Amino acid sequence: MDGKFTRKARYVANGNETEPPTAQTYASVVSRDSVRIALLYAALNYLEVLSCDITNAYLNADCREKIWVQAGPEFGEDEGLVMIIKKALYGLKSSGASWRDMISQTMLDAGYENTYADPDVWRRRAVKDD
Repeated sequence: MDGKFTRKARYVANGNETEPPTAQTYASVVSRDSVRIALLYAALNYLEVLSCDITNAYLNADCREKIWVQAGPEFGEDEGLVMIIKKALYGLKSSGASWRDMISQTMLDAGYENTYADPDVWRRRAVKDD
């Protein structure tokens, strides 16, 4: 580093202080075995494999329920105002499921389909040029 002090910040909700959600909050995760099988299949068939990391992933998904919060001191002159959370924040009980629903719909809209064995492994059929 060049001697400069840098910080990272993240908005986090106190999910432990919210009411239990009425909808399902489970968000599945791809298994290690599924990744290994998908990579083996791709290698055997000379397929291109794509992956990505989405920064601030939860902030891309809408919040499922209405959650009211009071602005803290970090909001300056707006401290004490009541706000509604619109995006799924880290710490909310339903954020993982909201993100999973949003990314699944995005993948479906892009023409991908999830596999029967693991719904978190996605593929899109294409004709390979010889």
